[in-house]
Amino acid sequence: MKKEKAVWIKADSGAWEENKPRITTGLESGADCIILNPEDVQKARELGNIRIAAPDQEADIIIVGKGNEGDGTKKLPSDFAHSDDILRAQRLAKDGKTVAGYVIIKNKKYEEFAVELGKTCDYLVVVGTDWKVIPLENLIAGLQKLDVEIIAGVQNAEEAKLALLTLEHGSDGVLLDTDISEIKKVIAVRDRSGMEKIPLAKASVTKVKQVGMGDRVCVDTASLMVPGEGMLIGSQSNGLFLVHSESEESPYVAARPFRVNAGAVHAYIRVGEKTRYLSELTSGDDVLIVDREGETRPAVVGRVKIERRPLMLVEAEVEGTRIKTLLQNAETIKLVGSDGKAVPVTSLKEGDEVLVYFEAAARHFGIKIEETIIEK
Repeated sequence: MKKEKAVWIKADSGAWEENKPRITTGLESGADCIILNPEDVQKARELGNIRIAAPDQEADIIIVGKGNEGDGTKKLPSDFAHSDDILRAQRLAKDGKTVAGYVIIKNKKYEEFAVELGKTCDYLVVVGTDWKVIPLENLIAGLQKLDVEIIAGVQNAEEAKLALLTLEHGSDGVLLDTDISEIKKVIAVRDRSGMEKIPLAKASVTKVKQVGMGDRVCVDTASLMVPGEGMLIGSQSNGLFLVHSESEESPYVAARPFRVNAGAVHAYIRVGEKTRYLSELTSGDDVLIVDREGETRPAVVGRVKIERRPLMLVEAEVEGTRIKTLLQNAETIKLVGSDGKAVPVTSLKEGDEVLVYFEAAARHFGIKIEETIIEK
């Protein structure tokens, strides 16, 4: 799974009581780091466990380039190599400290200084004045071969999306400086930004057959799914069916929108760029939720239930290849049809079209390889 982008919250613009709502909202929403005034570091630690950045030795990440004067604006030296900020960053790095350079980009000169400071830091926080895309592109290009994460200052979810998606990789994260109502929106943008869109294809059902009893896996996640979402499951690693979540009401059982009744224990599940066996999943593992458009988002496994149940073989053809999976024989178990609607496996018949993921390459230990592997 691709590396998740970071969301930092700026909470150093005023007194503690003004900044506290941003800190608590960041904690509750899943932010990664909070920028604080030095005098607020210990108070924030009492509120919850989150990384803290500040121009203070007690912080998890020590900020260089931003002092107590407020906005961090300063006159640049003519020789970057002799800058107090760069020299301090070098000393801190030598002492094993985690360092974040902080630069307000006012013009090209500040952009060049940011690149030089970033060469010494673990993080580079850049806040623009009247810029949007071009300086960020230049910073990413100038530091792409170095192990430094770029955190771009934004003020709303729209700017966050722009910063996270600039160039192929985008910034490594965003620093949000706004009211608390935007924090949850930006977290949602972050959760989507690092995830790929998976191309789904239409497959024609060729066989539906009851096959007897077997052990099947229910994957219960710590996330709620909506109609049209599920997981990619299959008996062949290169051909996976979009198995629908139990997010729809049924006359037989209440909806369980956190669950995908995924299939038999031997089946593969797509997780990021790899596949795993359903039987391997356990609480705390990452899984991938996929919707009918191929959009993806991460989820955490809360529980895995393996129970003996009657199974059904579903076989379909895609691009001239037959793919298969075993699912529990029950009307609450559904695939996603080519129209995006859930189809109970008990209603499937030959000729029906369902959504699948198919790739020509085989997989070995879950990793895609160019090798001849026959799975029947």
